Amino acid sequence: MSKGRDRVLAWSAAELGEEGRVLDVVRAPATVLSTIGGRVDPRAPETVQLAADLVATMRVSPGCVGLAAPQVGVGARVFAVDVSAHPKTRDHHGTFVLCNAEVVEASRNEKAREGCMSVPDLTGDVKRATRLVVRGQLPGTGEEVTVTANAFEARALQHEIDHCDGLLFLDRAAGAHAIYARKTYL
Repeated sequence: MSKGRDRVLAWSAAELGEEGRVLDVVRAPATVLSTIGGRVDPRAPETVQLAADLVATMRVSPGCVGLAAPQVGVGARVFAVDVSAHPKTRDHHGTFVLCNAEVVEASRNEKAREGCMSVPDLTGDVKRATRLVVRGQLPGTGEEVTVTANAFEARALQHEIDHCDGLLFLDRAAGAHAIYARKTYL
């Protein structure tokens, strides 16, 4: 069943056994960004390659703390997260990829500013849970894990799960008054 925090902390992209390719990031209003991603077989070679590609693309993208399959043009429920270098991070699980992730518990909502590589010219105030429990599968092995995340990592997970559900942060903002022109480009 679930191995949780220790297994996710120990996970490495090297486990995938595939060299990740840097892919182009799709921008809104691309249809794939508003389409619900399909469930995947985490053991399938194409899922393993996609996981490696997401990590590789995330690593070369300045300021990127997460990247979902729809953002690289693939309508699948797979995403990578790594908030470890972000100044707002309190605690984290390092770099990891989840397949077929779902939120199983969320609490303590808080509003904060978000941006997205698929919407590079805008940021927005979005209310999200600051404590989150997510269940998903690791690519390659298919192991089911449960991740308990707080603060900024919890926000990043919700943002990436939204991508897999065909939603952008713009869909979660309270309205036009909560969306802003990006002032800083990474």
